[in-house]
Amino acid sequence: MADPLLQLDGLSKAFGAHQVLDGIAASIAPGEIVGLLGPNGSGKSTLLNAISGFLAPDGGAVTIAGRDITGLPAHEVTRAGLARTFQLPSMPTRMTTREVLAAGDVSAGSARNMLRGAAQDQRIDQLLEMFRLSHVAKLPASALSGGQKKLLSVALALRGAPKLLCLDEPTAGVHPELRSEMITILRRAARDGTTLLVIEHDMLFIRQLCSRCIVLDRGQLIADCAPEELEKNAAVVEAYLGKSVEKGKTAR
Repeated sequence: MADPLLQLDGLSKAFGAHQVLDGIAASIAPGEIVGLLGPNGSGKSTLLNAISGFLAPDGGAVTIAGRDITGLPAHEVTRAGLARTFQLPSMPTRMTTREVLAAGDVSAGSARNMLRGAAQDQRIDQLLEMFRLSHVAKLPASALSGGQKKLLSVALALRGAPKLLCLDEPTAGVHPELRSEMITILRRAARDGTTLLVIEHDMLFIRQLCSRCIVLDRGQLIADCAPEELEKNAAVVEAYLGKSVEKGKTAR
């Protein structure tokens, strides 16, 4: 069995007296697509922030491809191979959609760099077409709709072929017709070697995309199972609905 790409060992975080993460332990194999689920306030965003370097955990460890990245700043975590998106992506006002995707490319100088730039231009064209953004390529990225910004943020994250891609509600605001295409794109990324961790409230999207789900409730991991097993899991049903499967009564 392959070593985990992402390993979480006893990850904890509190804000004052409020324990937001309470000893989270989980692992994700290379190329796996895993959903990170839970009701509002369960700790999903805090966990994602702790993994990606935007928040230092109080305890525990985060390992990517065997490297301990616990508490490293976000830019160092990015260098370790992690990319992420946000619920509400912010885009620069003075850059076009294409320029955002091209940021950081080297396309001038030596002949080698010129060839490299041509290949990168081709990759950018592919991403623009793949995410149906070609028609807004010359528009300011900040002028895009909320759904288009989401698509651009996912395209930007995939451009660098990260080892681990963490997506925070990637379908929110995205046209329903594009969701099936996004599933195809993300599955292709997984086949190409990118491991995915996805926060999402669209359960149909999760069932179609993910092979496994990790569920949090009040800072604790309450389930680690296939998507089709979620509705049969008493702890998951109670977390979302406040009801016991056995008793069928509202929890008090």
